[in-house]
Amino acid sequence: MDDVSLHIAAGEIFGIVGTSGAGKSTLLRTLNALTRPSQGRVNVNGVEISALDGKALRQARQRIGMIFQHFNLMHTRTVAQNVAFSLKAAGWERSKIAPRVAEILTLVGLADKANRFPVQLSGGQKQRVGIARAIANHPDVLLCDEPTSALDLETSATILALLRQINAQLGITIVLITHEMNVIKSICDRVAVMSGGKVVESGEVFDVFAHPQHAFTQQLVSHTLNLTLPERLREHLPGQGRLREHLPGPRAVAENFVYRRFGGAAGTVRGGDQVWRRGQYPAWQD
Repeated sequence: MDDVSLHIAAGEIFGIVGTSGAGKSTLLRTLNALTRPSQGRVNVNGVEISALDGKALRQARQRIGMIFQHFNLMHTRTVAQNVAFSLKAAGWERSKIAPRVAEILTLVGLADKANRFPVQLSGGQKQRVGIARAIANHPDVLLCDEPTSALDLETSATILALLRQINAQLGITIVLITHEMNVIKSICDRVAVMSGGKVVESGEVFDVFAHPQHAFTQQLVSHTLNLTLPERLREHLPGQGRLREHLPGPRAVAENFVYRRFGGAAGTVRGGDQVWRRGQYPAWQD
């Protein structure tokens, strides 16, 4: 990483996006001091975690949960035992562990899987166990390292919905890294775009999608929008045909997305000089 400076507000869902080798995972690991920066500081809730060691660091890490791309579950322990392990490590009283495990498994939709072993679970269920383990100790921050990259699209959507629920219900700040802009637009409030170890652009997700400034961001956004278009329209994008003048620009697509995500009480979606009534905007924007 080189000259990275970010501020993540309490309670928001913040995304970090970039290709492999961009520095995303390194940046995420500095937030719980698994990686130490050679220069600069990392502050979490007013505590300079990058300067802590020993007991003080262990205590600070108890306020930071983390979930992983490949789940990292203990395969010889049941679902309940996997979650309980994090509470035992945090020093919880024995009498309080079982009720907390039951509570958190209900939250993530696995109350009926408490006695199953990881080998008996689907990929999405394994990630739910990982999430349960990470939030069991009431953390302030949840770090998500490519949480959906090992999952199919439908399962990924359910995991992202669960993360949104946890953020809204528990107020946990979520920092999520991914290489997929579709993940960013579906869950994040703000985003930082990384390339070559640098943050090349950051801002509100709406603004980044509607007005990408850096060439790398423009490439990511263009690729994401192209994937949402049928082939018959994609073939007419810039330099490829006559329909270009009839297609709303990225801002219209971004506004359509924000409308769908937040419920758009007004019932309209604006794009340039056009206004699409609810249910009337072009199907290719879905």
